[in-house]
Amino acid sequence: MPDGATAQPDPQSEQVLKLTDSCAKRIAQLQEMEGKPGLMLRVSVLGGGCSGFQYKFGLDDAVNDDDLTFELNGTCVVTDEVSLELLGGSVVDFKEDLGGSFFSIDNPNATANCGCGSSFNI
Repeated sequence: MPDGATAQPDPQSEQVLKLTDSCAKRIAQLQEMEGKPGLMLRVSVLGGGCSGFQYKFGLDDAVNDDDLTFELNGTCVVTDEVSLELLGGSVVDFKEDLGGSFFSIDNPNATANCGCGSSFNI
């Protein structure tokens, strides 16, 4: 995790993101490939997509003032407070199958998901 103060959510709160071992392992691989041990997976929610909201994944080595970080096995996922309102209680995973490899979100707040898995509705 990069230096600097970051907000840490209460683990008993529903406003948390959980990471799977597969997600943490992939982030660690990306850190090694990029040569940046402080690299994090940034998860955001944007308006749009076929179901109303869409997930955005990116790599980042900076934490903004309104960010919250979630850690597993020394790797971090970071998101902003607004996105967390829609993601609270979600599980961030990394999947590999015949169709490819990708980060995914299991979001208990979503009432509908798009077939591609990258957008949702509440």
